This record gives sequence, C-alpha cells and structure tokens, in this order.
Amino acid sequence: MIKEKIDQFLAAQAANLPAEAMTEIRERLEAADDSKFDELSMLNFKNPTTMMIIAWLLGCYGVDRFMLNDTTMGIVKLCTCGGCGIWTIIDIFTAGKRTREFNLSKLNEIL
Repeated sequence: MIKEKIDQFLAAQAANLPAEAMTEIRERLEAADDSKFDELSMLNFKNPTTMMIIAWLLGCYGVDRFMLNDTTMGIVKLCTCGGCGIWTIIDIFTAGKRTREFNLSKLNEIL
C-alpha cells in the first residue's frame, strides 16, 4: 500500500487501536495490497471512550460485553447484575483496553 494512505489510516485510528501493536499493524499494512485498503476504509471501529461510558451507564446489564461480541460473558453479567456491581466496576476500567483489542481483531480479520 501507499505510505501516505497507511500514515493517514494510522493517524485516524490511533486512538482506537492498541499502541503496542502499531508497528505490527504498519508492517501488515505495508505488505497488504490496495484491495485490502478499500475494505479497511469501510470498517467502523468502536470508540474506547464511548465503550467506557456505556460500561459506566449500562454495565450492570452487560451491554458493553454484548457490543464487543462477548455474548456469553454479557449473559452472565446480565444474570448476576454485573457480578453484584464488582464486575461492572472492573469493566469500567478495562473497557478501553478490551475495545482496542476488539478493533485489532477486526483489523486482523481483514489483513
């Protein structure tokens, strides 16, 4: 792929992807062909900040887990009312990291 496209993509999505994986992502993007870039431009990443807010407001119902396609844990969280609130508090602080990892896995599926 063209270096400018890669730089633009990484600049636009830096907040949505794990910082420690940026060099690996850059290498994989450089090795990919232009048809993959068209698929990437159509990809919608989830915002980690939004997921933290959802975890804060609706975390006891497991909505944050359902949105990240973690259906089993979402059901368990829903049935236990967020693990009596303890699991909800933990998920508020880990929602950003889980969202970035989810976005990375979506990116890896395409590349």
